[in-house]
Amino acid sequence: MLKMEGGVVYSGFTSQGWVQKVTEALARAGLESSNLIVGIDFTKSNEWTGAKSYQKRSLHHIGDGLNPYEQAISIIGKTLSVFDEDNLIPCYGFGDASTHDKDVFSFYPNEGVANGFEEVLSRYREIVPHLRLAGPTSFAPVIEMAMTIVEQSGGQYHVLVIIADGQVTRSVDTENGKLSPQEQKTVDAIVEASKFPLSIILVGVGDGPWDMMKAFDDNIPARDFDNFQFVNFTEIMSKNVALSRKETEFALAALMEIPSQYKATIELNILGGQMGTSPRRVPLPPPIYGTTSSSSLKSSYSSSSSLKPSYSPSFEPSVPPYHEDSKSSVGTAPPVPSSTYDNQLCPICLSNAKDMAFGCGHQLDLVVAWIKQPVPTNLIAWLRTYN
Repeated sequence: MLKMEGGVVYSGFTSQGWVQKVTEALARAGLESSNLIVGIDFTKSNEWTGAKSYQKRSLHHIGDGLNPYEQAISIIGKTLSVFDEDNLIPCYGFGDASTHDKDVFSFYPNEGVANGFEEVLSRYREIVPHLRLAGPTSFAPVIEMAMTIVEQSGGQYHVLVIIADGQVTRSVDTENGKLSPQEQKTVDAIVEASKFPLSIILVGVGDGPWDMMKAFDDNIPARDFDNFQFVNFTEIMSKNVALSRKETEFALAALMEIPSQYKATIELNILGGQMGTSPRRVPLPPPIYGTTSSSSLKSSYSSSSSLKPSYSPSFEPSVPPYHEDSKSSVGTAPPVPSSTYDNQLCPICLSNAKDMAFGCGHQLDLVVAWIKQPVPTNLIAWLRTYN
């Protein structure tokens, strides 16, 4: 039996009933309306962090079934769509070669939005094969983008769902007890977001590790209200129970703090009232790599979408699936580079070009780190692969 604030929610019902049960519980707890924002992690680690949990495939692998990102979008979308009056969902990507840890890109040209979570899934499938995964990882840009949207809406309540495969980047030269630049900016963004009627749900997919994200959830300081919730999607969905129960448990874990957070925005008078000032971020357009080609990429927008671009970019995909019949051993270390772009990328920061003369500093950082502590075997294999 699963519970959330407001009473009993789940006690062995079928897959047809779990959405209704969860949404009824949210309504009983006081949630009246919400608006969904989706942020997707396109950092390069997605190519190897499904080694254990996703049969050695990229977590962004597009196949006949839903990948972990699509599953999470579908479950949360079905649950919150009942509370979304206009059903319009802004969607953003981060961590690819166009954004790194500095920006976000919109799924649609001209900052268009998806009409319902089904269209989120459709557009996701359309753009994924044409992205170049990169890094490093920071959640600050997408959180700042969400603050901007809330401010532009006049203070309507929003839920930002960030789906990511790993924790915020922590460089090897970051001292114990201190935060990396990406960690500090993410913490600052979460604290600032508590001045807005905005809840942040971080959904972890893949193999992790997740210890730092759990610490974020418990130890972020000085917020106007507790606005951040971390949920380990892989841990829940790997349980040996019925699928309907796993979906329900995930929905509850993701949304269980929404009612109290919604009430806090009312009590703080920031729901439709006085808020902080947003960073006023402007998203980048969907990334295009290479030159246009005569072989057009058919748009799969639904007829309800007001934006139907006709551009036909040509790309070099960098998200190949791992072959399930492969006999090679895949651990937590990155696979062999799959393109010229991958070969030129620093394997540590995933943003600068690799420079054997220590141009980006990370080769030197590793040497210093080796002097201080033993080097894991898989790290040695990683360096041999890339160098």
